[in-house]
Amino acid sequence: MIDRKFPNTRLRRLRKNSNIIDLVSENTLTKNDLIQPIFLKENLNGHEPIESMPEVNRYGLDESLKEIQEIINCGINTIALFPVIDPDKKDDQGSEAIIDNNFISTAIKTIKNEFPDITIIADVALDPYTSHGHDGIIVDDCVDNDSTIDALVKQSLLLANAGADIIAPSDMMDGRIKFIREGLEDANFINTILLSYAAKYNSKFYGPFRDAVDSAANLGKSSKSSYQMNVSNHDEAIHEVGMDISEGADIVMVKPAMPYLDIIYAIKKEFMIPTFAYQVSGEYSMLKSAINNGWLHKDVMLESIISIKRSGADAILTYAAKEISKEIFKS
Repeated sequence: MIDRKFPNTRLRRLRKNSNIIDLVSENTLTKNDLIQPIFLKENLNGHEPIESMPEVNRYGLDESLKEIQEIINCGINTIALFPVIDPDKKDDQGSEAIIDNNFISTAIKTIKNEFPDITIIADVALDPYTSHGHDGIIVDDCVDNDSTIDALVKQSLLLANAGADIIAPSDMMDGRIKFIREGLEDANFINTILLSYAAKYNSKFYGPFRDAVDSAANLGKSSKSSYQMNVSNHDEAIHEVGMDISEGADIVMVKPAMPYLDIIYAIKKEFMIPTFAYQVSGEYSMLKSAINNGWLHKDVMLESIISIKRSGADAILTYAAKEISKEIFKS
């Protein structure tokens, strides 16, 4: 007989069946962790596919109400809205962003009237509105920080007045959280939540999104490196987040998600503030295309989102939210 010393601890005991695995799971993804982005297109009837984002559409306002109802039926309670405006309304100042009753503010009012309990996140940035595709106003061939902030404050107030629950500045201008917070307080929007895209990297994963909001052609080969973060930096993200919290952010965001799991983890540990992550268009399209071509199993999408949750994200914006929610309900 072989003299064998058995291990005192067998971790495999806790993997003996799916019930035990679920019982001791360290992280659980629920429908409450998921936020569904929606592209709303002005003057569109019905919906149209986005070529670079498989199974994702732009919606006209009427059709979007049907989509939102389906999202609610899947158990998702929060949506993030991104406008695709009439190209003729774009200019170098992004003026349409601050015009009363513009397309997105009308859409928010309509959605809130139809679904009063839905939580709406409204994006604050000028890139869907500018003829050059940048997030701010250009002065002397450079995106000007301070004049852009003035426009962002006005845009934020317009969106809050339309009924947005969460204002989400994604522009990465220095100091904009402070001035937006002051503007909201002065206008008595004291309960409007500020979700800062605090660590938004100058990533190449944004390409399909720019196609979706029709800003890619306007931006051309121009770079956003003067205001979005260097992809090599970690400590700078901590600095950015700390500044935005001190200026009045209620929630902070890391974007993209999967290539920056270390940043999500570090921010959550450092600040213990609600921390969101955005699984961006390039991440989604890369996985979805591989799934649709049979190169990867369909569950890699769920696995990717669990990895974001595991890194410390409290909620995740993903184009797969509705799909993943259905998977969660099955189990």
